[in-house]
Amino acid sequence: MNRPRRFIARLPSTQENTTTKVTQATNKDGPVESVVLESESNVTVEKDLVSQAEEEDIEALLSNYVMAIGEAEAFSERMKRELVALESANVYALIETESVVEEVLQGLEIASVCVEDMDEWLGIFNIKLRHMREDIQSIEWRNNRLELQSDSNVALINELDKLLELLQIPPEYEASLTGGSFDEGNMIKNIEACDWLTLAIKNLEASNLDPIYVKLRAVREKRAEFVLLKCTFVRRASEFLRNYFPSLIDSMLNDKANFSQRGHLQRPDHADMRNKCRTYARLLQHIKSLDKSCMIPLRKAYCHSLNLLIRRESREFSNELRNSSKASKSSTPLFEGPAGANQPASITDSPADAYSKMITVFIPLLVDESSFLAHFMCFEVSTVSQSDANAEATSTSSVTLEASSSIGKTSNNPAELGLLNECLKELLDGIQEDFYALVDWAFKLDPLSCISMHGITDRYLSGQKAEVSGYVQLLLDDLETRITILFSRFVDDACYQIEKYERNVRQIGVVPYIPRFSQLAARMEQYINGSRDLVDQAYTKIVTIMFVILEKIAQVEPKYVDIVLLENYAAFQHSLYDLANVVPTLAKYYHQASEAYEQACSRHINLVIYIHFEKLFQFARRIEELMYNMSPEEIPFQVGMSKVDFRKMLKSSLAGLDKTINAMYRKLQKNMTAEELLPSLWEKCKKEFLDKYATFLKLISKIYPDEKVTSVNEMRDILASL
Repeated sequence: MNRPRRFIARLPSTQENTTTKVTQATNKDGPVESVVLESESNVTVEKDLVSQAEEEDIEALLSNYVMAIGEAEAFSERMKRELVALESANVYALIETESVVEEVLQGLEIASVCVEDMDEWLGIFNIKLRHMREDIQSIEWRNNRLELQSDSNVALINELDKLLELLQIPPEYEASLTGGSFDEGNMIKNIEACDWLTLAIKNLEASNLDPIYVKLRAVREKRAEFVLLKCTFVRRASEFLRNYFPSLIDSMLNDKANFSQRGHLQRPDHADMRNKCRTYARLLQHIKSLDKSCMIPLRKAYCHSLNLLIRRESREFSNELRNSSKASKSSTPLFEGPAGANQPASITDSPADAYSKMITVFIPLLVDESSFLAHFMCFEVSTVSQSDANAEATSTSSVTLEASSSIGKTSNNPAELGLLNECLKELLDGIQEDFYALVDWAFKLDPLSCISMHGITDRYLSGQKAEVSGYVQLLLDDLETRITILFSRFVDDACYQIEKYERNVRQIGVVPYIPRFSQLAARMEQYINGSRDLVDQAYTKIVTIMFVILEKIAQVEPKYVDIVLLENYAAFQHSLYDLANVVPTLAKYYHQASEAYEQACSRHINLVIYIHFEKLFQFARRIEELMYNMSPEEIPFQVGMSKVDFRKMLKSSLAGLDKTINAMYRKLQKNMTAEELLPSLWEKCKKEFLDKYATFLKLISKIYPDEKVTSVNEMRDILASL
């Protein structure tokens, strides 16, 4: 039974006029009620915290007693008495239950004995269980050993099966590798056998094999057996291919339909040959992977055989081009002979057309053969171009597709590129002689055909970017150099013919090489096919020599220097007027000739004017000299400069002016062979004379302001009336 909590209360001295105020608060133990008694003395009563159960017990206890709040002491005494009575009753009850306690103690002793017996049995059972547990552990350990041994045996069997699979040679592959045929029908089996052999040798390499198997006798023996099998197969395959390439080419050489004949140009076609070769592309790849040194004799055999075919094709094609060409020896304008000879001829049947056909047919063929050689003979170089590789891949079999893709992915190896260039030289060496012969033949017929041939060669040369066709680029370089040398020889010969004019007697009129050069230039422009560098260089060299020799020719007779120069420079401008409008190089020399023409005209006109009005302009020149040292007013007082002297000079110079001017015109006309130049030259002469006369009048107006002299307008009218 729970003890009731004590109430602590402070009672007021009087109960009158007392009010009670109950408040409730909350703390961590629960609600708290506070009873505040308000009175005049402000006495408060508070109750300790109690639980809900205690509060109910107290209320039940209090309900048994009806007491006022002032009887608390009596209530406390009563509670004490009841507590003493309860304790006495408890002691009495214990004394009455002694026999029961003894029975309980006896039962406890019996239970203790049973517990001891039970403990002894549990000890026995514990020992037995421990022994059983040890036996079970031993059984489990032996069972685990057996399971591990079983798993190890299974893994060992699987590993041995794998090893035996690596060491065993399938009978069908062994037959193909040791004695199989290399006919086209058996190539699939041969390639499968090569794939297996390559993989088998790779699997038995120390880097790919478990270290515990590397030193096994069976593995070492099988590795040696595989190597022997590899050597046998590579020897057989190499021997077959070394015989196959010449036999394939010989069959083409024996067929005359493959070559050009009289009246028929045969375009070389190697498509069938390449298709037959592609059958063995994968075989060559395996030969290279198995024994790289065997590729050298195979490449030599292929290049040597194909070189015979290409050289015969080019020789027959070149011969038929020359035989069937309708081109004849051209009358190329030269700088010797009569002036009316060597008119330009048509270039409809130019020998450059034969060269163009030769280049158009054989350069793509040589490029294709170079690219095919790089693919077929397994050179580790890039393809010609991506578009060519795609086209090649579209037209090849699946065997070649793998070869092309593997080559296309590799970057150019300098060593491989060097080997490829050596093979290309052996493949294409000698074909340049047929090109050289065609170039020499074209030059002999028409030296200007070098211009067209140079343009064609330069165009093909700029299109060769791939390194696999490097030898073709060298061939084109040599051709371009040879063509340039031949054309330079022609230009040097033309310059030599121009230089020969220097040794001639006095030249009258236009030298022959000027109109002939215009003919030559017009014809050269017709031959331009692409770059015009070669032609512009020729123009520069020839025109420079022409002008130098012209100056030397003019100096042969000093009295007629300006006449020779102005007539020839005028002829040069007239003959090249149309070409100078479209050719920048000729335009430059056209302007140079124009300046030289103006200078020669000016010198010649001044000479004619001075001859017929010598006194007039000498007097003017003396006035100019005196004006440097004295004032204009002092000049009339100098000797020979008086007004009388001036009038005498003016009368003698301008008397018979119409006759003097007519004489001046005849002087211009004399020794002029180009009558068409005379009108323009006379107009220049009148203008120059009027300018000089106007300058003379300005001087006279300063020195002799009162003298009456013919004015410029009057002089202009006189000149116009004649």
